[in-house]
This record gives sequence, structure tokens and C-alpha cells, in this order.
Amino acid sequence: GGLHTEGDKAFSEFLINEIKEEKKIQKHKSLPKISGGWELDIQGTEAKLVRKVSGEKISVTFNVNNSIPPVIEEEPQEGQKADEQESDLTSTPNFVVEVTKDDSKNTLVFDCHFPEDETGNEGEEDSDIFEIQEVSFQPSEKSDWKETNFTLNTDSLDWALYDHLMDFLADRGVDNTFADELVELSTALEHQEYIKFLEDLKGFVKCQ
Repeated sequence: GGLHTEGDKAFSEFLINEIKEEKKIQKHKSLPKISGGWELDIQGTEAKLVRKVSGEKISVTFNVNNSIPPVIEEEPQEGQKADEQESDLTSTPNFVVEVTKDDSKNTLVFDCHFPEDETGNEGEEDSDIFEIQEVSFQPSEKSDWKETNFTLNTDSLDWALYDHLMDFLADRGVDNTFADELVELSTALEHQEYIKFLEDLKGFVKCQ
């Protein structure tokens, strides 16, 4: 049963074509791997990467929802079709890095993000493609996390301390190479979820 209108029929046909086009421009049929011995766990749109190194557990969590920056409308370049341009959408999610030591009840938590003007840095070889926004200590048991724990905001931070924090992450495998691979993984996961959403939508509005 269910309501079937002319609009639904047109919608259904549109979705069939859209899914076909999206599958055509899909770069990765399976999700790209992250180098450095990270284990990947995916729950819907949330991904968690975990690696253990000598008495420490490092985990990185991100969600692909709302991870694509707004598109600035540009005219397609010569010889470039509009849909080719679309395949360049990149997912740059905020991500949280948690470092837990076996012998500590606290976890050091880093809230990180990709700055929107990242493209301006391409000429500088050593510039970081991601930034730390906040750092805090939280109890190692997630259920006990408190909003009242002191949170260090990096906006007004001494640069030397900030550099040490970035080096601390890099020593644990969270560096520019990792961030590049994370963007690639996130972009592939977001596109995979988008196609799945279109397929679910098609199933939902399907006209008999």
C-alpha cells in the first residue's frame, strides 16, 4: 500500500539515476586503510581508530556527519563537467584523540579539527594540516567524563607548549600523514553512507 503520486514516481526515477552517477564517481569500493597499525571500527557514520604502543592506547574518533565544508559555487573549468567537480568533495571531520596510559586513571583528550583555510598552507612544507582546539584530562572510564574538568583552549596558548603537544601526538602516530589518510578514509566513508542513504530513500519512495 502507501500513497503513490506522480511526484513520487519522478522522485524514484531521479534517485535511480543519481545512485548510478554516484557509484560511477566513487573512488573507493572498499574503505582505504590507514598505515601505522591502526585498527578500524565503524558504527554507522562514526569511525574509531585504535593502536597500542608500549603501555599506551591511542584512539581517534570521528563522525562523517556534517564533515563536508560548504561548497563555494564555481563555474566548471574548461572541459570539466559539473558532476566531475562534485567528486572532489572532501570530508574533513573534527576528530578526538584519546591517549590512555596503562598505569594512569586519566586519559589525555585532544579535540582536533582541520582549519578551513588549509589550502593557503600548501606552499609551507612543515605546516600542520590539522590543529588542536582543546586539551583536557578525563577519567579513563568514559561514563565518568565531566564538563567541569579544566579544558585548555589553544587559542591563547604559548606556542612552545602547543608545539610540544603537537609533537606528543606525532610521536604516537597522529601526524600530517595520518591526517591525510584520515581525510581519505572519512571522504570514502561519507560517500559510501551517502549512496546507502540514497538507496534507502529510493526504497522508501518506491512506486510499484
